[in-house]
Amino acid sequence: MVMWLWLNFMGGAGLVEKRKKVYRRLLWGLLAGGIIGLCLYVFFFFYRRIPDEIRLNVQETQQFDWGLPVSASFGGTSVYENSEAQGKEIHVNMAKPFSLWGKAEGNFVMRCRLFGVIPLKTVAVSVQPRQYVTPGGIPIGIYLHTNGVLAIGTSPVTAFDGADLEPARNIIRSGDYIEAVNGQTIGEKDALVEAVAACGGESLVLGVRRDGEEMELKVTPVLCADGSYRLGIWVRDNTQGIGTLTYVDASHHFGALGHGINDIDTSTLMEIDGGSVYEAEILSIVKGEKGTPGELMGMISYERSRKRGIIECNTTAGIYGTAEKTLLAACESEPVEVGLKQDIEIGPASIRCCLDGTYREYGIQITEIRLSGDSVNKGIIFQVTDEALLDATGGVIQGMSGAPVFQNGRIVGAVTHVFVNDPTKGYGIFIENMLVQ
Repeated sequence: MVMWLWLNFMGGAGLVEKRKKVYRRLLWGLLAGGIIGLCLYVFFFFYRRIPDEIRLNVQETQQFDWGLPVSASFGGTSVYENSEAQGKEIHVNMAKPFSLWGKAEGNFVMRCRLFGVIPLKTVAVSVQPRQYVTPGGIPIGIYLHTNGVLAIGTSPVTAFDGADLEPARNIIRSGDYIEAVNGQTIGEKDALVEAVAACGGESLVLGVRRDGEEMELKVTPVLCADGSYRLGIWVRDNTQGIGTLTYVDASHHFGALGHGINDIDTSTLMEIDGGSVYEAEILSIVKGEKGTPGELMGMISYERSRKRGIIECNTTAGIYGTAEKTLLAACESEPVEVGLKQDIEIGPASIRCCLDGTYREYGIQITEIRLSGDSVNKGIIFQVTDEALLDATGGVIQGMSGAPVFQNGRIVGAVTHVFVNDPTKGYGIFIENMLVQ
């Protein structure tokens, strides 16, 4: 009996010791995980504080004051502090205010190290001439034609015998662009409908572009009770809407919206085969409220005499094309200097838009500047402070995308999005990000 109690005691002591070891390991693991997490947080905090790209004006000094424990080295077309150091390897201490001087047009890189040791980021630096553009702020009607027939989705069709069949299921995907039928190029949905109607029940080979990859997919149409053949594919070949012109440059190239046009059903950036901008008139305003974005309601005139330009590309930073002289004249503005990211300050600014047939600037307050981020369209965060704009729209509403943002006499950005839960707040894109396209 005594022996049993002694063994039981020893066994219990051993179990306690094992548990202590497990707890110690767990605590050490949590501590190590916490340290790693803290290090990653610090790393990415400073990573996001440094822009992915810096643009400099040629033969000018640009001032920076980031206050970061980061050192950088670079050489080439730009120098640190003064023009006498050109051609040498330059080292920058970002903990203190510093300046860069653009010697000549060109591109180079700046390598940044956290605490002077840990590789943090490589920044692309470009030196370009000072730029000027004519700011917009006017509403424009937008018409885009897709590059191929856009498949929105598939659905069942009722065959002549009453059976529900879905011939394109698991073959055609939402977001596919149908470019050809049996080797014949098509560009509009009517051409696709005609090809299906004339198939005689034979399988069709569809030339499809999916995520940039070309492929051929075979689909057999269904004979319906009315004698027609159908593929059961919902398609679209164009889109229309109202937005705001941001600028026209000296070469009559324009930029608008500050963000790309996504298909409403697939939520993907539309791949286009051109388009046009037309004169548009704002007829009414739906005010924005918490949880419900407002909207500019207008009328687009699609007559040839009301055409104002040609759309050539649709990108994540906006739509671009060539303006007709009538579009430039409608801006009713003289060219202004382009402000770079480093020129923007927290504080008062303005946006220009047209609500009632007249173009005017409305006061805003820039509250945050994001030099680096995943979204190209959200570098500027602002709040509408102008009572006239708040009374008219409630803040930022749909249709205002592309409205130019001004500060200190320069155009520095464009309105892109609204805070859904607070329409008085919005996002903007840096104008230099629009000009890069």
